[in-house]
Amino acid sequence: MALSMEEQRILSQIEIRLREDDPRLAQRLARLGTPRGRRARTIVLAAAAVIIVLAAIGAGIAAAIL
Repeated sequence: MALSMEEQRILSQIEIRLREDDPRLAQRLARLGTPRGRRARTIVLAAAAVIIVLAAIGAGIAAAIL
């Protein structure tokens, strides 16, 4: 769904104010759509999945011992 000209103008104003008020946050948000941002998000999700799997294995071993 395309934005109207008025919505695009408002969005541009919000982006400009964000860059002025908090340039560091604006840079972080801009990187979210880049391949580097997606790669970092994928790494975090993969690490979380590994931790969950290891915890499940550890719980299974602990249950088997008891």
